[in-house]
Amino acid sequence: MKFPPLVPARLIRRYKRFLFDATLETGEAITGFCPNTGSMRGLTAPGSRIWLSSHDTAKRKYAHAFELIEADGTLVGVHAALANRLGREAIDAGLVADLGDYQQIAGEQRYGAKSRIDFRLSSPGRPDCYVEVKNVHFIRKPGLAEFPDTATIRGTRHLEELRQIARTGLRAVMLYVVQREDCENFAICDDLDPAYGKAFAHARAEGVEAYAVKCRITTDEIRPLAAIAMDEPRLPAV
Repeated sequence: MKFPPLVPARLIRRYKRFLFDATLETGEAITGFCPNTGSMRGLTAPGSRIWLSSHDTAKRKYAHAFELIEADGTLVGVHAALANRLGREAIDAGLVADLGDYQQIAGEQRYGAKSRIDFRLSSPGRPDCYVEVKNVHFIRKPGLAEFPDTATIRGTRHLEELRQIARTGLRAVMLYVVQREDCENFAICDDLDPAYGKAFAHARAEGVEAYAVKCRITTDEIRPLAAIAMDEPRLPAV
């Protein structure tokens, strides 16, 4: 996907989950909207170069939204809501197993106890495939993307619901979209969220598929680039 013209700035701070302060190249200090409610661990260093989208303030409270940051020598996307769009592009491009071969893709379909699946794929003669997408941008070790970067009760619930789908004989897929290019492997960060790590291991053992795709990012566009290797979990000893 193409970005609209982005505005360069320097980050002052990110706070209250939805807000950030920055200084534009003109020297003007601004407050903007941060479209990411997660911890953004490793992506909030004061003084970092960032890029912002501009918006009509007649419709929105803040004129700028946080889109990209330069971290660890690369550009990283922080707009969490883009993950679904990028996930769809990755599927259409054939980067995620055989998911691109399904004839129909429907978004935001109800499933489980109280969730909406990001995509439901269907084709005659094939079991429906349910795809849950997660946004990823966390790296601690060079080349290794990890999820989650903090405890996620909601994410654990999604894994449990995908397990239930897999038990019925339908396909259940967890797709991790990494909004950065400097990674070749993906792993579950079970030291920061042991419950998620355990749920992921059990989901994989019961047939839930898992894939990770990294993205190429410039200040002009972001696009899925390639699948990356998935480090398989081990079930905890009983």
